[in-house]
Amino acid sequence: MEELGQIGSSALDSISTRNRAESLPKDNELGQDAFLQLLVTQLSNQDPLSPQENGEFIAQLAQFSSVEGIQNLNASVDDMANSLRSNQALQASALVGRNVRLPTDSAQLNDQGRIEGNIKLPQSTEQIEVRVYDPTGQLVSQEVLRNQTTGIIPAGDVPLKWSGTDLEGNPVSPGNYRFEAEALVNGEPQGLETEFNSNVDSVTLGQSGDVTLNVAGAGPISLSKVTEIF
Repeated sequence: MEELGQIGSSALDSISTRNRAESLPKDNELGQDAFLQLLVTQLSNQDPLSPQENGEFIAQLAQFSSVEGIQNLNASVDDMANSLRSNQALQASALVGRNVRLPTDSAQLNDQGRIEGNIKLPQSTEQIEVRVYDPTGQLVSQEVLRNQTTGIIPAGDVPLKWSGTDLEGNPVSPGNYRFEAEALVNGEPQGLETEFNSNVDSVTLGQSGDVTLNVAGAGPISLSKVTEIF
């Protein structure tokens, strides 16, 4: 794994080295020159009283052409895959220091003293209860969300903002905090999924080209789970 802490140059160098290694021929592979040498040897040593049939000779040539075409196709696909991995490395390095939104129940309280995100509400409800826990599991904040205009919160993404204050309104220390959101759905309490905006501290590029974001307060997260980039 290569860390792309800032620009990702070490990861790109590693990709280039791996690409060159993959392009080198292997000792156990039969190349074009070796195949032609075998074909010439076969023709030189065939029985003159019973030479090879034209159909067999043409079949061998056709087989060689097919194998060569497959090899060229594989080489083209490998080149495309290597190019894609390089592009992913460059794109991933650009995410360092930016905010992303992703599905998680934890977020880091920044120096500005706030956490923002969404609550995923599957259907409308009258209220949503939000509880916040500190790293020790202690309840530090509890809030009930309501729609003061209509009395009904519609289904969809419900904005969630926490100012970083405890039950008595005092500011809490910066750190990682866990959220629980619950609403009455069909008369029964139901836990709701949450999404939070978090900062990307660094990016990890796997050997297979997969990209993992190291997100503040959430830890390693696959790039495919990000729903929005700010």
